[in-house]
Formats: sequence, C-alpha cells, structure tokens
Amino acid sequence: MPFLNTPESRQRLALWLLWVTPALWSVNYIVARTAPGVVQPHVLALGRWGLAGLVLAFVARHELWRQRQSTLKAAWQYLVLGALGMLICGAWVYRGAQTTSAMNIALIYAASPVLIALGAVLWLGERFSWRQAAGVLIAMTGVFHVVVKGQWLSLGQVQWVAGDGWIVLCMVAWAAYALLLKKWPSPLGATARLAATALGGSLVLLPFALSEWFAPGRPAWSTTATALVLAAAVLPGIGAYWAYGFCQKVLGASRVAASLYLGPLYGGLAAWAVLGEPMGWHHIMGAGLILPGIYMASRQPTETAEP
Repeated sequence: MPFLNTPESRQRLALWLLWVTPALWSVNYIVARTAPGVVQPHVLALGRWGLAGLVLAFVARHELWRQRQSTLKAAWQYLVLGALGMLICGAWVYRGAQTTSAMNIALIYAASPVLIALGAVLWLGERFSWRQAAGVLIAMTGVFHVVVKGQWLSLGQVQWVAGDGWIVLCMVAWAAYALLLKKWPSPLGATARLAATALGGSLVLLPFALSEWFAPGRPAWSTTATALVLAAAVLPGIGAYWAYGFCQKVLGASRVAASLYLGPLYGGLAAWAVLGEPMGWHHIMGAGLILPGIYMASRQPTETAEP
C-alpha cells in the first residue's frame, strides 16, 4: 500500500486500528444475537470460517505451498485448534446467544485472558506473581457476578439460562486455544497459520453444519443469512485478525494487548445501542471487577534488571 511506505504512516495506522479492532470483534456479538431464527449456529460458523479460510489461504498461498509437508504432518493440530477456535468458540457462541444477551457474552468472554495467564503458569511453566493471582480472583468474581445477575445472597432465585453456560465453555476453549498456539510451534506465519486453522475448523464444523442444514424445519436461506455470514467473516474474522496482527507487528505485543480491554466496553455498548439490551447494575459491577482483574492478571511479572 503506497500510503504505508514510511514507519510514521504505519504507526499512525496502527494507533488508529488499536481503537477499531475491538469494535470489529464486537460485531460478532451482534451477529450472534441476530442469527436465531435466521441461520443455524453451525451453518453460520462454517460460512464464517470457510469463507475467511479461503481468503486467508489465497493471501498466504505461496507460504502454504512451501510449507505443505510440515503443514500436513501437523494436520491433527490444526483440527484440534479448529475445533476449539471455530467449532466451540464459533458455533457454540451462536448457540449460547439464543438464550443469553450480547452484553453477557462480551463480559463473560472478557475473562479468557485470565484463564490464559493461569494456564500459562500451570501448563507452560511461566512465572506468576501475587498481583496476577489477585487479578485472576477479581476477574473471575466479576464473571460470576454477571452470571448470577448480582444475586449472591439468593442464588436459588436466579433464573439460570443455558446460554451463559455455553459462553463459559467457550471462554475456557478460547484459553485452551491460545495456550496450544504457544505450546505448538509452527513454521507458518500468522496469516498462513490462521488460514490452516480456519480450514481445519471448517472440516470439523462440516458434519454438524450438514446435520443442521438437512434438519426438518430449518429456516429458509435469506439475504439476511447471507449478510450475517459475510459480516462475521469479513469484520470479526479477516478484518479483526489482520488488524490485530498489523498492530502487533508495528507496536509490539504488550501495547496491543491493552487494546483487548476495550472489548467488553465495545460489546456492551453495541448490545445497548444496536440491540436495545438493557444494561443492569450487575453488568456495570461485573465490568468493574473484570476489567481491572484482566489488567492485573495479564501483566507480566517484573524482571530483575541485569547488572
């Protein structure tokens, strides 16, 4: 791109994208809440990641061809990653959205970096400080506050919805997905690896999507269904992942990670402004616990300076 020829122009674009990327991801919450009765969860997830995978594979086609032997050798890893990232964190989000709100999805999902930090300590042997441990406790308290709708003293009267349970499972699966990306090194670059993972996820999704497609009483395909698939593939799929990778390359991982804290805020505002979902005090108090908890838990322990 001619306007990205200088480091200054790339940095300006990256700083601008820091604010846009979480908004692109929050589009998926709106898609999820709009989809019930329009398109089935696994069909929507397959459309999203099948289309995104084809586009990404075309962009990274030369690298994928050069690394075809190592990619095929590690095909089972891409199937596992695809099952976690595209089946569970894709179709199950859409299934959970049938009974829970987009605001709940955004806030519960926000705790995934906390599980990633905890898993990195228990599984990958990374260091963990008392500040991070406190962040885990605070953030998870915020998640449960949202799930129980703030009714800690009268849990028996809480009207539980299955959708919150589905999103909690998705949150855990996303943490596992992120940890496996660290544990399983790959010779592929970010775009090629995402393309391989998306195509692996599409293969895992295919039988579930076919069973939904041929099920009796399925909704007829419509222009709204097409729009939802395109929106999910282009905005929170290709657009958000490309923007995040670009920002990380230009600004560094630590600065870009901070932008993820905007996700629950954008998701909640989108649910309120676009979908008309009411914002309760349990959402506000939950966010007040989750956001600082994420910040504390995801910060790396301070390294001792070399003399």
